[in-house]
Amino acid sequence: MSSAVELRAPGPRGTPPLLARLVDDAALFPPGNASMPDAVRGHLDGRVGEWSGVMGLFLCPASRLAELITELIKVKPPKPIALSLVIDTGLGGVPKAVSIVESRSELLALRMVEMPAPSDVDEVWLERVSEFVPEDVIRVVEPRRGGPEWLDGVRRVIEHGSWPKLRCGGLSQENFPSVDEVADFLSVVSGGGVAFKATAGLHKAVRYTDEQGFTHHGFLNLLVATARSLSGRDVREALASTDAEALTAEAKALSDQAAHAVRGVFASYGSCSLAEPIEDLEGLGLL
Repeated sequence: MSSAVELRAPGPRGTPPLLARLVDDAALFPPGNASMPDAVRGHLDGRVGEWSGVMGLFLCPASRLAELITELIKVKPPKPIALSLVIDTGLGGVPKAVSIVESRSELLALRMVEMPAPSDVDEVWLERVSEFVPEDVIRVVEPRRGGPEWLDGVRRVIEHGSWPKLRCGGLSQENFPSVDEVADFLSVVSGGGVAFKATAGLHKAVRYTDEQGFTHHGFLNLLVATARSLSGRDVREALASTDAEALTAEAKALSDQAAHAVRGVFASYGSCSLAEPIEDLEGLGLL
């Protein structure tokens, strides 16, 4: 199976290892909801842009795969798009979707398959995931959060060699996990020997409250918290911090070896915009 390290090939201009391939392109998903032509154009532009080293995979729902292929045939990308296939058609739809991607290898390179887990994350379902997804493709499974059984589901996902996904926000308050919930998740994952990816809600580098009153986790908070989880320090303080200067200083102080270790755990997160995180990172002096 591909690893988090393999997905983080260094980009031009020597992107810092803490940030290499950090931001997966979720332009098709809320709140961006880009059209397919705009999403594909934006991704291809980002791949040759100044900070292309920060950009990770292109995320596409399985239900829109034909639409993506039609658009790529029109634009003729110079090399295949590195793809994460997000399964929104049920587990039974995985083999067909994978087969379609693999039949268009001149346009797409399948790197990851992501899917929500059923409420009980049972062993039989996880075995089917392993059977349906090729061995050289990363499997990402999102257990449904809520109650102590959520972390049991995360552990089962890890035991089956898949990456757990952490949803950090959404359209309602219950979609936003608490600091304690994220800290508990990091405790399980950092000791589990696999990476995780995050999704939704991570619009800015540093924790903030939006105009609707929702408090968003920051992706820089999550990077620093992951570093602390690996060194036995206070994870909750890092997650709750709104001190951009202190978080930036802590991130800058990480050695390249420590940064690689962090990204071996926190592999990437999906964002509907590459420009927003880049703007934040440049403003903080991290790029």
